[in-house]
Amino acid sequence: MAQIRPFAGIRYGKQFADVSKVIAPPYDVLDDAAKAALQTKHPNNIVTVDAPWMPPKTVGPDDVYEKANLTLQAWLAGGVLQQDQRRALYPYTQTFEFAGKTFHRRGLIALVKLTAFGEDVIPHEKTYKGPIEDRMKLMRATGMQLSPIFGLFSDPRGEVTSLVYRHVGKPQQSGSLDGVKNDLWSVIDAEIENPIIESMRGKKIYIADGHHRYTTALQYQKDEMQAAGGKLPVAHPANYCMFVLVGMQDDGLLILPTHRLIGNMDGFDMQIFTAAVKDHFIVEETKLTPEQWDAVVQTDPKRRSHEFAIYVAATRKLYNLRLRSDDVLRSLEPTQSPEWRRLDVAILQRYLIEEVLQPEFAAPNELAKGYTADASSITRDVNGEKYQIALMLRSTPLSALEELGNHGEVMPQKSTYFYPKLATGMVINPLR
Repeated sequence: MAQIRPFAGIRYGKQFADVSKVIAPPYDVLDDAAKAALQTKHPNNIVTVDAPWMPPKTVGPDDVYEKANLTLQAWLAGGVLQQDQRRALYPYTQTFEFAGKTFHRRGLIALVKLTAFGEDVIPHEKTYKGPIEDRMKLMRATGMQLSPIFGLFSDPRGEVTSLVYRHVGKPQQSGSLDGVKNDLWSVIDAEIENPIIESMRGKKIYIADGHHRYTTALQYQKDEMQAAGGKLPVAHPANYCMFVLVGMQDDGLLILPTHRLIGNMDGFDMQIFTAAVKDHFIVEETKLTPEQWDAVVQTDPKRRSHEFAIYVAATRKLYNLRLRSDDVLRSLEPTQSPEWRRLDVAILQRYLIEEVLQPEFAAPNELAKGYTADASSITRDVNGEKYQIALMLRSTPLSALEELGNHGEVMPQKSTYFYPKLATGMVINPLR
């Protein structure tokens, strides 16, 4: 089961008690404009090092990553970044508002011992070559893990979280990013650390966000082993990976759906679509906007499961889709488990997109696909030009992530969107 340990992290110096201007979102959600805006906020913003090449998830030339390392080393030499003198565990909270409510997500930054996917650390998404190559080049050039992986663990009575936060006082560093307040502490007392470490030893960790970074860490460990001619010392930094660990039962753990924007369908017709899905779906026109529909189905516990919606640019109307049977995928995916086939995101992808929209409205061309967790942007982005419709769905339940992960099934792409994203730059993990 999972083994965690404290580490001497690298943080912005004490002159940065407020880190608002130097932290950044994860590299993979940025574009050139967002990167430039962060660099304008402060010349030492972590984005310069963590996202040296754009667009994200693509691989740049070697000199880009070497330049990122030169910048990082200059910041270390000048005291912009400083390594803690003692190993610590780092309590980390995020405070944010959503749908008129205030949430507090309480986590712990720690190192987790690397194991193959499916042993102590459980994935729920596939990984792809491009992002791994980019992160590997950056990790090799800097000798650092610059941003944490987001991991979840079962803590039904809140015992681990209570241990972590029992004695924290005023945060040592705080910063606001995109409306989210990030607070950080460090715990260096062995009497507090040891019970936390022991409590985590019997748990599995489920990756919420950061599959490519974990895969990169595994490859980095493998490369270091080969360079050393065999096994690494137990305490070698390459044997561990930095996580933010959050209990699955934490009140601040919020999963949003990722709605699909679909284009390259010049001939889309709602009547033809309704006829195509009539054996499996009841289709009804609604008076709701996409934003209103999203707010209702995500917050009303009385709403039916397997409820979808389609927004059509041509009519500027929203239609509700209710599934007649929750095993529409039985014949299409007989080797997948019933739990997988009942996932809304699997039904949307495997049936609505692949079996209806693609052959009926796009063939022989391919559909254009976009993704958004912001329902308020749908009426703007789905205007009949790039995208003709939006397919909307409910959030994937957290229980599905645990259930499928335990028997080795991965979900379709973009199945979960954990809101908000973790901040990069609160703590850096040195690998040398």
